[in-house]
Amino acid sequence: MGRSLRDRYIFFTTISLLFIFLTSYYWRNDISDVSTPIFEEIHDNLIGPTTTAPYPKYKPTPPARSLPIVDNFPHALAAHAAADLPPIPSWNNPPTPHVLEKTPLFIGFTRNWRLLQQVVVSYITSGWPPEDIYVVENTGVMDSNKQGRLSLQNPFFLNHTRLEMLGVNVLVTPTLLTFAQLQSFYMFHSISQDWSTYFWSHMDVVSVSFEDQYYAFKQTTTTPILPSSDSKHDYSDYESVYTKCLDALRNVTAPDPATGKLSRWAMRFFSYDRLALVNVASFVEVGGWDTLIPFYMTDCDMHARLEMAHFDIKEVPAGLIYDVASSLDDLIVLYRKTGPETPEASFKDPNAIEEELKAIAESEAAASKAGLGENNEEVKKTEKRDEDKTESDIQAEKAWEKFAEGQKPPGGAGSTTSTSTSTSTISPATATPTPESSGEWTEDTIFSPAFQKLMQVLDRMQGSKHENTRGRNTWQSRQVGGQGDPFYRDSEGFDQGIQMTIEHGRRVFADKWGHRDCDIVAKGLVPEDAWRVEHDWD
Repeated sequence: MGRSLRDRYIFFTTISLLFIFLTSYYWRNDISDVSTPIFEEIHDNLIGPTTTAPYPKYKPTPPARSLPIVDNFPHALAAHAAADLPPIPSWNNPPTPHVLEKTPLFIGFTRNWRLLQQVVVSYITSGWPPEDIYVVENTGVMDSNKQGRLSLQNPFFLNHTRLEMLGVNVLVTPTLLTFAQLQSFYMFHSISQDWSTYFWSHMDVVSVSFEDQYYAFKQTTTTPILPSSDSKHDYSDYESVYTKCLDALRNVTAPDPATGKLSRWAMRFFSYDRLALVNVASFVEVGGWDTLIPFYMTDCDMHARLEMAHFDIKEVPAGLIYDVASSLDDLIVLYRKTGPETPEASFKDPNAIEEELKAIAESEAAASKAGLGENNEEVKKTEKRDEDKTESDIQAEKAWEKFAEGQKPPGGAGSTTSTSTSTSTISPATATPTPESSGEWTEDTIFSPAFQKLMQVLDRMQGSKHENTRGRNTWQSRQVGGQGDPFYRDSEGFDQGIQMTIEHGRRVFADKWGHRDCDIVAKGLVPEDAWRVEHDWD
């Protein structure tokens, strides 16, 4: 009996599938050497060649931009208690008892302990009552600094014990805040404390009273001041940074004599917002800071909205407020004492140090490229010399110690054999008290040669900040270290993230007002125009 058409169809289909399977199997296994290049060529044309480079591939390590951090207040480092610190200049003493007005001063801190300690000491020695100063620790490391768990080399290190010794307060933010959020924190804390006004300052400034102006004024009177360390003077007509700020507070909060009404004011700048006085009610009325604009341009937004609401913002000089990116070598100079134990004002230019370290790194890279690698005999000889501690190595170490103190090593940038340097600090437990720490401080006088030297150094520090070719705020990412500490962050990566957030804020401001620059009031915009105006750029 013949097979049905259906059976024949199934039979031939099965034979065909078996043939295809066997042919494919032997083809892939027996002639794979011939077929593989064909498939690779098709793969490369479609999605690109397959890379064999290791992952992750790391960026090259950038050269160091600063020397290891050392404490810039050795006397405080050696002190056992506040009584061991020098008294502030008598002419800058705050009023005793405290004035009736509340004068809180907020200073925000995220990174760079040397700058923070410097600004705090400068305000204390300029007459601000320490108990009125509030350092706001905005590091995002929770209680790690309070528990002393961060190292000095960590950019986010803050010495709570030192600040307590200086007599100032420390507030810790619940997490890392942007500039706009930090300003909102100042507002929130002031409202919670029932403060109608507050002062705030940047941490990268140095505050100094107008001694030069007072001296010039006194020279025109019948009792001129002589800048001599052994002369005594009556400074009752002198005004410190603090007393001038207090005068400004009293003037702006007093009713107008003609109308009996309070003025409609928002802020008083004492050197733009390097130091500023804030009217809490005015900030609340306009809705506070726009935290969608995290950093730059958020001040333009805030100040413009205050102006739109007809609150005035005026500038009132109160002192010399220097904008700096580095620290004095020894903060004792701000206390204005004389004697052999008191150095003159000085600082290490971070730009020069950065260039020196860059030159050293380039010199070492060039030497490595020329064949001085790990297996080179010269390197082995250098390592052996390090073990034997020859006289030349000791001299090289001394050269680097001098470099750490602001002096170039002999022979230029490439004269030493290593870019590492050890720095020592004074231990409070082993420090020997100086005669001054026993209460034998000798006070300087107003506008003395030492003060004039201090002004020159601070002016040079300010110039150095603005001369940096990478920008005035490069100090924020210059310090590295702290690997292994709690909440460790890569310093350069952190700064890169901040810069990206800054650019985001600029775009938010531009979209909010349809304009990229700060002059939105001059453009005729009003609060109701926010987020409703078309872009005025192509």
